[in-house]
Amino acid sequence: MSNSPKYLKAAFSVLLAAVTVTVFVGSSLKPHPVDESKLKTETIVTGLNMPWSMAFLPDGRALVTERTGKLRIVKGGELDPKEISGVPKVYFRGQGGLLDVVLHPNYKENGWIYISYSSPKKEGEAGEDGGANTALMRAKLDGYQLTNIEQLYKASPNVKGGVHFGGKILFDKKGYVFLTLGERGQKENSQNLGKAQGKVVRLHEDGKIPTDNPFVKTKNALPEIWSYGHRNPQGLVMHPKNGTIWEHEHGPQGGDELNIVEKGKNYGWPLITYGIDYDNSIISDKTEAPGMEQPVIYWKPSIAPCGMTFVTSPKFKDWNGDLLVGSLKFQNIEHLTVKDNKVVKKEVILDKIGRVRDLREGPDGNIYVVIESNGSIVKISPKS
Repeated sequence: MSNSPKYLKAAFSVLLAAVTVTVFVGSSLKPHPVDESKLKTETIVTGLNMPWSMAFLPDGRALVTERTGKLRIVKGGELDPKEISGVPKVYFRGQGGLLDVVLHPNYKENGWIYISYSSPKKEGEAGEDGGANTALMRAKLDGYQLTNIEQLYKASPNVKGGVHFGGKILFDKKGYVFLTLGERGQKENSQNLGKAQGKVVRLHEDGKIPTDNPFVKTKNALPEIWSYGHRNPQGLVMHPKNGTIWEHEHGPQGGDELNIVEKGKNYGWPLITYGIDYDNSIISDKTEAPGMEQPVIYWKPSIAPCGMTFVTSPKFKDWNGDLLVGSLKFQNIEHLTVKDNKVVKKEVILDKIGRVRDLREGPDGNIYVVIESNGSIVKISPKS
C-alpha cells in the first residue's frame, strides 16, 4: 500500500467523510436538545401526491404543487378534489416535475403567481427524450384555471436524466426574482459561466435581465447569472432584517452547504467540497481555494436539506431571526440559531416527521411543513 502524501491525504478525506457528526464551519458546536413539549403539531392536510411546495393566498386558501405536474388548492384543511388547469407540461422524472410556487410580493394588486418546473424539450423537437432543464413561469388564477401564462426563463441546455433541478424562487426587497438551478448531474458545468447549470440567476419580475448583473459584460457568460459553483440548491430565503440571501444545497456524501449568496461569487463546486462521491471516490482534495466562498455551515453526513424559512412570527419570539431547515434524509427539522450572519447553535426538532420538502411561515404566524413521504401538510404552533 502506498504511503505517499497524496495517497494519505485522499485516504484521510474518505475517513473524514465517514464521521457522523454535523460540522459547523469555524466552530465545534454540538446539537442541543429542544423542549418539544411547548410545540403543538397537527396534520391539517392529507392525500397529496409528492407535494413539493406551497403558497398562501390572501383569501385563506393555499396553493400546493405536486411534483407529478399538478397544482392543487387547499381550503379549510381540506384538499380540493378539483385540479387547476393550465399547468405546463413537466418533465416528471427522478427529481424533476412541478416544483416551487411563490406569490408576487404585490399579489393583491397584480395577481401574479410564479412557478418553477422541469421543462421538457420544445414541442416538435426530434427524439423521444430531448431532456429538460429548470424553467420559471408566471400566471394568474381564475377559478380553477391558470391564465395569462408566460414562461419567463428557461435554463440551458436541456439535459437528459432526472437529477439536480434546483428550482427555488425568491423575491428580494427591490423587486428582483431569484431562481436556483442545479447542475443537472454535470458538475463541471457549475464553473462554466456559459451554461445555466449550478447557478443562481437574477431577473426582473417580467423575466428581463437586469443590466447590473455581475456577468452582463463578461465575454461568453450568461448575463442572468448572479452566483455560481452550486450543486443542487433546494432552499432560498431572505434574512428578514438585513436582506441577505441564504441558500442551501445538496452535497454528495457529506458537504451539504448553507451559504449567503452574493453578487458574482463562486461557491466552489466541484473544485472544493467537504463531501466525497457516492462510490467513495475523491471529487476534490480541497475544501477551500482562493476566490471561492466558504459555507456558513456544512453538514457531514449529508442531511439532504430541502425547504427553509426564517422565523419572524411573534408566536415564536424566542426563534425570531433563526432558520428552520428541512431534512429529506433524516426526516426532521433543524433549528439553527443565527447571530450576525453566523450559526451559533443547532437543535433538531420533530424527529421522524417525514421527508420534509418545504417549510413556510403562514399568515397566521404558524409554521407549515410539506411532507413528501406521506403527502401531508403539518402545522407547528406553540402550545397555549
